[in-house]
Amino acid sequence: MTREGFHVSKDTDGTVLVTASPASSREKYLGGVASATGAEPPAAAGLCSSRSELDSAARAAGQSDLLDQFAKDYPKGPHDQPQSMCPAFGSLRVGLRMKRVATVLSGSACCVYGLTFVSHFYGARRSVGYVPFNSESLVTGKLFEDIRESVHQMADPDRYDAIVVTNLCVPTASGVPLRLLPKEINGVRIVGIDVPGFGIPTHAEAKDVLAGAMLNYARTEAEAGPVARPASAAEDRPSVALLGEMFPADPMMIGAMLAPMGLAAGPVVPTREWRELYAALDCGVAAAIHPFYTASVREFQAAGRTVVGSAPVGHDGTAAWLAAIGGAYGIAADKIAAAQNAFLPAIKGALMGAQVKGTITVSGYEGSELLVARLLIESGADVPYVGTALPKTPWSAVDADWLRAKGVTVKFRASLEDDLAVMEGVRPDLAIGTTPVVQRGKELGIPALYFTNLISARPLMGPAGAGSLQQVVTAAMGGKTRMDTMRAFFEGVGAGDTAGVWEGSPNLRPDFRAQHQKKLDKQARAAAAEQMI
Repeated sequence: MTREGFHVSKDTDGTVLVTASPASSREKYLGGVASATGAEPPAAAGLCSSRSELDSAARAAGQSDLLDQFAKDYPKGPHDQPQSMCPAFGSLRVGLRMKRVATVLSGSACCVYGLTFVSHFYGARRSVGYVPFNSESLVTGKLFEDIRESVHQMADPDRYDAIVVTNLCVPTASGVPLRLLPKEINGVRIVGIDVPGFGIPTHAEAKDVLAGAMLNYARTEAEAGPVARPASAAEDRPSVALLGEMFPADPMMIGAMLAPMGLAAGPVVPTREWRELYAALDCGVAAAIHPFYTASVREFQAAGRTVVGSAPVGHDGTAAWLAAIGGAYGIAADKIAAAQNAFLPAIKGALMGAQVKGTITVSGYEGSELLVARLLIESGADVPYVGTALPKTPWSAVDADWLRAKGVTVKFRASLEDDLAVMEGVRPDLAIGTTPVVQRGKELGIPALYFTNLISARPLMGPAGAGSLQQVVTAAMGGKTRMDTMRAFFEGVGAGDTAGVWEGSPNLRPDFRAQHQKKLDKQARAAAAEQMI
């Protein structure tokens, strides 16, 4: 069906999908930003603009406070930004995993296509709403009016608890003011967030952007009056909220370890449904299992909750974490000791029975890299280096200090170049890292495992986690002989310009390459001279 200015349809699963009609049929609407703020918005940033240009455009559009908060929450490294997929994938994934939550994207069509493709590749089973734009609607503020109309069309309380609207790079840089959207329509919450690739370094941190925004909304609701009781809230014991996505069995194991102290494991944030946000905020302590959830931590602290870092990983990590949680809750020393004594012997036994022999480098962008390194070291592995694309925070200090005391080099905001240089220099028996690290490792004949799919998708906590890595790690290291055989078989087929099998010699034309390099050098000198003026 087509309503004035919009086309409303239903997907195969019944999800309402709203798309804007061509601009010619919507000329009668007023420009959103101009009418809402009383000022004309700046010209839209170009789709292929550089990060600095997008940043400048966003600040000119009145987004300085937003970008300054991002810079404080998610500080970049000396190399500007680590390599990661589009940050918005993280927040999109969080929203798509929640029950009764609709997701609407506002951004360039190519970006929306890529994000929805990747989200469905990772198992999303819902449609993603999209409000398209052109240069005219973006510059005049008409895009904001389109977004506002679309959420009004979608706000069905029988279907949704909340609608998440996400600005991607270009709308953020152009100052599309999602903060001016209604907070609630027909009982459906409206949560607007900006997730620009030029302001948020990694997709992992974008998960925190949405989780923090939802916690803020839920905290405001709880402070205003009674809220709905979570459907799964049958636990009367004081609870510990868990920050960070983890293997499904880990929260249950954490709950078992907390039970001797009279505590329970609370919801995992990001949550799977809106009401769980209330239960998470109702905890007395929040455990930053993944230590980069800065915006979420801020909401727990605003609610008066204590935040504890690290996690119950390995023997030493479990002992220290249980003591820290017990101390935060004021639990008696004998109860803390009882919890430790109930699980530490089993953890030590599991570690001794699943020893890992070999040198392993660890890198990734999930946030649990330091925890995995601790577990590997207690399993007997030599881990000389841990690199994480995430920043250093107060809640990662315990793990970083423990690793450094074991002689491990810990690199926060590690770049791909950092991880590759270590792998090529150390030549470990196994490299755990991101896809390009794994690819380069195989080229060098070094066994490698993709962190996200093969390492973080396993239990890490308590006795269950103590022996979970040994089998996959040992099996991967055992493939070294096979990799050497494959490299020997393909030796001589070429690399780079000469990759593949050639009947004759490839026509490389080094003279053309040298001439082009001279042009590049000349342009670089001219740019340097211009900066000196």
